[in-house]
Amino acid sequence: MKIWVDADACPGVIKEILFRVADRLEIEVTLVANKLLRVPPSRFIKAIQVPAGFDVADNEIVRLTETGDLVVTADIPLASDVLKKSAYALNPRGEFYTNDNIQQFLSMRSFMDELRSSGVDTGGPAPFSQADRQTFANQLDRHLTRHRRQSPSN
Repeated sequence: MKIWVDADACPGVIKEILFRVADRLEIEVTLVANKLLRVPPSRFIKAIQVPAGFDVADNEIVRLTETGDLVVTADIPLASDVLKKSAYALNPRGEFYTNDNIQQFLSMRSFMDELRSSGVDTGGPAPFSQADRQTFANQLDRHLTRHRRQSPSN
């Protein structure tokens, strides 16, 4: 299993959690973005810079993701594409996108887009909090523990 990070909009504290996990559990973590990213020196952590452009990073993540990989993203269409590849998608606030809930997320996203395009100020997401950070860390830990138990190599 590899962890892919939609890094353009991923909070720094989430990247730090992932960096620690990569070294502690020896899991490959790859950040994908259209800008140059600094990552700590580690044989388990790398960054891929893609050209600027609409969905270029997302398309690269989908191309590289394999069954069972984990993708960290707040991008709902990307999460949907990842699920179609039998991979996992976790947002930085610690909520897993699943085949059972992705359609609801996509519908809500579409509805909010319609509101914004008609001039309604929908505000933005709530500020990223310590509780979000903790929820993400807990969900990641549970997922990795479950995955490591099921892995035939362990």
